[in-house]
Amino acid sequence: MNATAFLLFLGIVALTLIITYFASKKTKTASEFYTGGGSLTGWQNGLAIAGDYMSAASFLGIAGTIALAGFDGFFYSIGFLVAYLVVLYLVAEPLRNLGKYTMADMIAARFNNSRVRGIAALNTIAISIFYMIAQLVGAGSLIKLLLNLDYTVSVLIVGVLMTIYVVFGGMTATSWVQITKAILLMAGTFIVSLIVFAKFDFSVVTMFEAMKNATPLKESFLNPGNKYKVPLDTLSLNLALVLGTAGLPHILIRFFTVKDAPTARSSVVYATWLIGAFYIMTIFLGFGAAAFVGYDAIVAQDKGGNMAAPLLARALGGDFFFAFISAVAFATILAVVTGLVLSAASAFSHDFYSSILRKGKVTEKEQVKVARFASVGVAVLSIILSLFAQKLNVAFLVSVAFAVAASANLPVILFTIFWRRFNTAGAVAGMLTGLISALLLVFFSPSVWSPEAGKAILVGTPLFPYANPGIISIPLGFLGAIIGTLVTTSSKVPQEHSDKFDEILVQANTGIKPEDTGLPAGGTASKARKDKGVKPGTGFNTLDR
Repeated sequence: MNATAFLLFLGIVALTLIITYFASKKTKTASEFYTGGGSLTGWQNGLAIAGDYMSAASFLGIAGTIALAGFDGFFYSIGFLVAYLVVLYLVAEPLRNLGKYTMADMIAARFNNSRVRGIAALNTIAISIFYMIAQLVGAGSLIKLLLNLDYTVSVLIVGVLMTIYVVFGGMTATSWVQITKAILLMAGTFIVSLIVFAKFDFSVVTMFEAMKNATPLKESFLNPGNKYKVPLDTLSLNLALVLGTAGLPHILIRFFTVKDAPTARSSVVYATWLIGAFYIMTIFLGFGAAAFVGYDAIVAQDKGGNMAAPLLARALGGDFFFAFISAVAFATILAVVTGLVLSAASAFSHDFYSSILRKGKVTEKEQVKVARFASVGVAVLSIILSLFAQKLNVAFLVSVAFAVAASANLPVILFTIFWRRFNTAGAVAGMLTGLISALLLVFFSPSVWSPEAGKAILVGTPLFPYANPGIISIPLGFLGAIIGTLVTTSSKVPQEHSDKFDEILVQANTGIKPEDTGLPAGGTASKARKDKGVKPGTGFNTLDR
């Protein structure tokens, strides 16, 4: 066991537990548990978003994929970064204006229907668990490498810690753990990148020339097609990466931790700059690992390449630097899994238990209690599933979560805001179609089935040819929402539905709620408009106020 690494791990754990202790004193109400009371500033939430987003897939998975497959690994970096443009321009502000605690709140603002809220909660839990499996796989491999502990024991350690953070500290603890992790990760990645760049005389040209002979791939290392040989598979991956972030529940709930929509928007800008700088540095991590660790050494340690970054740190700076970077990676995993557990627990307690089972007749104390029990349940389920996914690359596992998010959540989010005719049946059909198609295609993909033993989870011939389901499941999600709407409504939108859409459109873009205008909400507003001489379809924002 690496004594230095063990002490650094203890330091990380101690710091995060101290944060949780102080946060627990401020976590009494449902608002404080779910959103930290909306008290974060733009730059604080930007750091927390970056900490939540720069996961084990980003630090461990991408570095390993670039080191083993060259250019193809950089698809993840590009996709993860570009995705924030979709979040910034289409989702962040409307979500903050319409929602309260969860993504389902946003959809329920237009469709106050238990089926819609229940399926949205189911999507949140499914996506969070997929994403969490990736983090736990990375954690298991990391602790096994560093502390020589069994993979199962390693996963259990992380599982227990993440449950403690959420159960006792809620969103406040989660946010500050993520902020601390973002600072550590950016600092650690910058130091590694600087040392790697120095090895190539601070010349990009020299670095790229050296990489032509640094791996068994030779010159093809710098060309696409080493990992993703089928163009449609590559397109499928990138569709999921670019569109998936806007549907990830643990990212979306971060916009409820600030006081208003402008602050939510500014936090996305801060996060985008931080994330952009980080993903540029993944080139140095991947290239450095390929050049100074070597293909064989990376694969010998972990077939998925997940330990490339820590091994690079050891090659560059010895055991202490190796221990430091590994501890940073550990902090990365802890921060992300806490956000995932919180999003899944919030969906169960707020959307399913409180809104559906109890029909809103529940005290805040009871709702927080249920959320804490749900946190334990989600953690246990994720730990069990992660024990069967040890051999999979964490970047791949996260890309699957992105595909499910883009297929099941994004169509409904966009249609809720921008399509007047969209209705409850369309929302239900869109979410179920996206979720079921994505999960089925993943199950029948080459990532789960392989004719050769040891290359996938199960032995057999895959029925779906692509590793990522996005190219099929994302259009199906949109199509399901469209067909579900068209077959259940006439061409003329009922006046009350049109009125509700007007209210949602204005509230999504301005934050002005129907009650702020002195008019009743929903379809009953049309009569009030008529009494005031306002034409139908013009929206409640046109009334004199």
